[in-house]
Amino acid sequence: MTFGTTSGADERAERLRFERAVLPHLDAAYNLARWLLANDHDAEDLVQDSYLRAYKFFASFRGQEPRAWLLAIVRNTCFTWLKRTGAHGSAQSFDENVHGTDRAAVEPAQRLIAAADRELVRRAIESLAPEYREVIVLRELEGLSYKEVATVVGIPLGTVMSRLSRGRNLLQMFLGEHVNKD
Repeated sequence: MTFGTTSGADERAERLRFERAVLPHLDAAYNLARWLLANDHDAEDLVQDSYLRAYKFFASFRGQEPRAWLLAIVRNTCFTWLKRTGAHGSAQSFDENVHGTDRAAVEPAQRLIAAADRELVRRAIESLAPEYREVIVLRELEGLSYKEVATVVGIPLGTVMSRLSRGRNLLQMFLGEHVNKD
């Protein structure tokens, strides 16, 4: 009888299961962290920390929705870091020109208008209180269901719906005020 021969195979199988379940959601994890922290470098670091935590506790993952499970870890990691450091997440904003989609085919005037619109929406989302911002980002930008948002944030479904409603109203007010100004 040999000891340890199956543990290497088991570890590889578990790592492969982790990679298949969680790695496809790297962009969503970074997007959430970026919106919560408003700093690209901190978001990268905390997503890496979140993935390490997710890997460490992956054995306890029992087939729930991996995206919601991972985003809950990212959210908790970000808020823990913000609380510990006292940071408010406003040092550096996301650069859509660097991280955005290809715009080579769009005319210069259209690119300018689109950039101004993106900047206005970015400012509107950043103006929201964190409890509204996180549900807006998870639902509207990441496309999570109401139930998944409730799971990630750890709040009842009714609270998700009320925060989304209030957040959308605040976004509408912000955009209405700034569109009429500009």
